[in-house]
Amino acid sequence: MANHSDQRPDPDVLLAHVQEQERRASRGRLRIYFGASAGVGKTYAMLTAARKLIAEGHEVLIGVIETHGRDETAALLDGLEVLPPRAIAYRDKTLTEFDIDTALQRRPALILMDELAHSNAAGSRHPKRWQDVDELLAAGIDVFTTVNVQHLESLNDVVGGITGIRVAETLPDKVFDEADEVVLVDIPADELLARLKSGRVYKMQQAERAAQNFFRKGNLIALRELALRRTADRIEDDVQAYRIEKSIGAIWKTDAALLACVGPQAESGHLVRSAARLASQMNAEWHAVYVETPQLQRLPSAQRERILKNLKLAQDLGASTAVLTGKDIAQAIVDYAHSHNFSRIVLGRQQQHKWHLQWHRASQLQRIAAYAPDLDLIEVGEATNAVAESASNKDTTSPRSAEYASPRVAPRHWRYVFAALASIFTGLIATPLIDVFNLVNIAMLFLLTVVLVAVRFGRGPSVVATVIGIAVFDFFFVPPRFSFAVSDLQYLMTFVVMLVVGLITGHLTADLRYQARVASHRESRARALYEFARDLSGVLLAEQISETTQVIIQRAFRAQATLLLPDENGRLQAPATSVPGLDIGIAQWAFDKVEAAGIGTDTLPAGNFFYLPLVAPMRTRGLLAIQPESRRWIMIPEQRQQLDTFAALAAIALERVHYIEVAQNALIHMESERLRNSLLAALSHDLRTPLTSLVGISESLAMSKPALADTQLKMAQALRDETLRMSALVTNLLDMARIESGEVRLNLQWQPFEEVVGSALRICAFQLQQHRVETRLDRDLPLISFDAVLIERVLCNLLENATKYTPPASLITIAAQASGDLLEVRVYDNGPGLPVGREEAVFEKFTRGERESALPGVGLGLAICRAIVSAHGGSMGAGHSPDGGACIVFSLPLGTPPALPELEPEPEPEPEEQNLITAS
Repeated sequence: MANHSDQRPDPDVLLAHVQEQERRASRGRLRIYFGASAGVGKTYAMLTAARKLIAEGHEVLIGVIETHGRDETAALLDGLEVLPPRAIAYRDKTLTEFDIDTALQRRPALILMDELAHSNAAGSRHPKRWQDVDELLAAGIDVFTTVNVQHLESLNDVVGGITGIRVAETLPDKVFDEADEVVLVDIPADELLARLKSGRVYKMQQAERAAQNFFRKGNLIALRELALRRTADRIEDDVQAYRIEKSIGAIWKTDAALLACVGPQAESGHLVRSAARLASQMNAEWHAVYVETPQLQRLPSAQRERILKNLKLAQDLGASTAVLTGKDIAQAIVDYAHSHNFSRIVLGRQQQHKWHLQWHRASQLQRIAAYAPDLDLIEVGEATNAVAESASNKDTTSPRSAEYASPRVAPRHWRYVFAALASIFTGLIATPLIDVFNLVNIAMLFLLTVVLVAVRFGRGPSVVATVIGIAVFDFFFVPPRFSFAVSDLQYLMTFVVMLVVGLITGHLTADLRYQARVASHRESRARALYEFARDLSGVLLAEQISETTQVIIQRAFRAQATLLLPDENGRLQAPATSVPGLDIGIAQWAFDKVEAAGIGTDTLPAGNFFYLPLVAPMRTRGLLAIQPESRRWIMIPEQRQQLDTFAALAAIALERVHYIEVAQNALIHMESERLRNSLLAALSHDLRTPLTSLVGISESLAMSKPALADTQLKMAQALRDETLRMSALVTNLLDMARIESGEVRLNLQWQPFEEVVGSALRICAFQLQQHRVETRLDRDLPLISFDAVLIERVLCNLLENATKYTPPASLITIAAQASGDLLEVRVYDNGPGLPVGREEAVFEKFTRGERESALPGVGLGLAICRAIVSAHGGSMGAGHSPDGGACIVFSLPLGTPPALPELEPEPEPEPEEQNLITAS
């Protein structure tokens, strides 16, 4: 028996390992001290290890250490060099953070960084401490750090569900998994609670609160289990990587994984369910495999169908399934177990009355035990309600599976006729040669015929060719000729040798023929997958993807494929040409539920189609409707996995084409916006000068001496009003172009919101003469950080819009209140309200409440308002007011006002900001 531990390493694995070592050689090493919660001693263990390294002559620098007032931990800092922290001004406080620039300049051999998941203060180079550590590692500096289990991103919600407390500071699991070393620091829950009560974790008052919340015994036990399991998972990956690197085939019983062996017996379903229960009880992963041999290829169709259903059942119960090929079932199982490090194999117990199958099963158990004495074999008992195979399943003459059947092979009964005729034909050819060749050479001709028949027709016809060949050889060539009598007993030995050699040769040739056919089909599927990926890489239209998918699936699976794509509403579109039997209703259900339907599934399995959704990373992009020539191949795991791969490639291609269209449309939109803004800015600048001149001329005419007649004076005033209105429109155009170009900068000041409301009402007093205005401002509104000039402009635009679209004497209300961390401001009226369905469209540029209206404006007022509010970090929307009219609501972030606010005089607005005061 081959020694698995002496196998040669895989060259690809060695190359990848060498490349990984080269990458890691240039980086520092990361060691994580990992624990279930605060107080288990991670920082203490890290400092203890650091002091040992210093005693050995290594350079160690303390980057960040949090003692949390623990005297034992603080004592370990004596004599160690601590990197001075960097002061960061944050609002009215001064915070200290890790000084990464000084650490990189010092370049110590080892630096200690406590609390890896810590969030840095605003103004630091990186928002997270683990990013600082990653930069240190990239510079070749070794790092020791600490992490609690609740800080791992994948376990954050699990810990929150256990403790009722959601931890805000997390780090990606990738950081933990890629660490060079993970040291588990663990103590029992009772000991940790004792330390908490003695004040060795937190101060006494803080410890009492912790004991009532996070540090309950049940929480600590659950967190400890999570930490132990997460560490075990990490070590399991390290063990598997080491086994692959060293090509170790011997089983290491470090994992509780199960390998279930599915056979052709009726009890295999019971075996699958039992293995699933065992895996669930052991909280372990499990695989289910079926070994396909040349003998099993000739099983009845119903029995093969049952095997595939059992594999599908195992997959539904959470197993990873595989179909193995080989002549020796036991050897194939052992090889699979060694390659995946399965130490436990689950097999079923055969019914006692089937003595021949019982002997076969016992031999397999014995062979597995002989091949791998280190494996644990688990035998599952019989099911109490097992049903024996029906008589209809005993027909062994059903055709072979379409998966490996050769399309050029003649029907089964004609194979035996051809085999018999081949031996007879060989006898006819050899008859004239009886005087030229001796009988031994003529016997070789018959053996050659047996080999050719085995290659062409398989094992059964080769046996027929052997028997007929011996009979023809005896009748026509062995003395006395033309009779079956034998004059020399030595010829009996010749007949026996010919029979044995013919049978063995036919058997081996048939096995090789089967293996070659399997390899040929696998190679063709791999080539089809490569060609499919290559063809999809260059397509730019969904129609090309549909055509390519249909052609490749037809060629690879001998099945008709139809690609159905959804419209904008998510409804699948029927194909251009009618497909008989295709049910759009089933296809739509599979698309909406993102579940396969039809053949081989639990949803309408009696149909003639298999419906497979095309699931891309972002969304479901379409559906494949497949009509196979043979229903059985859909259930073969290998075929289904390859079909899923085809579907994934098609979905990704469709998503790529979609985003290409999105990118092209966005590029066109951006370019058109840029050109439009450039045009608006140019026109606005060029129009403002003549408009200013017109205003001056109209005012001069009105004040000219001698005074104008009443008619002429009215014309001069009308000229001035229309010129001012046009100047306001041009100013809006210029403001919109300036805001979108980013030229407007905010002058943020902490100030009361009531003042800007009063200022806006004074500016709009003329427009509001015929309307009633009511303010509803909370009395305890806090100070808000905003640009007074721009927010004043927002309120002026909203008030002006309200006066435009409401009749005289309407009520306009300005309301403001603090809601959470936002200030919500509402401007609403009791007028006709917004058009139904256009609540969002009114914020688009050049969009008005009424498409055709005599009211002045170009539809930029609300667009400017939303742009200003967005620049402040807020949002703006539209809806219906409680008075039945229109309501515009916007929000501004509250922030944290200064502790001792000091109101300063409002600065004079910049020239560019002065231009924004004019209402639209």
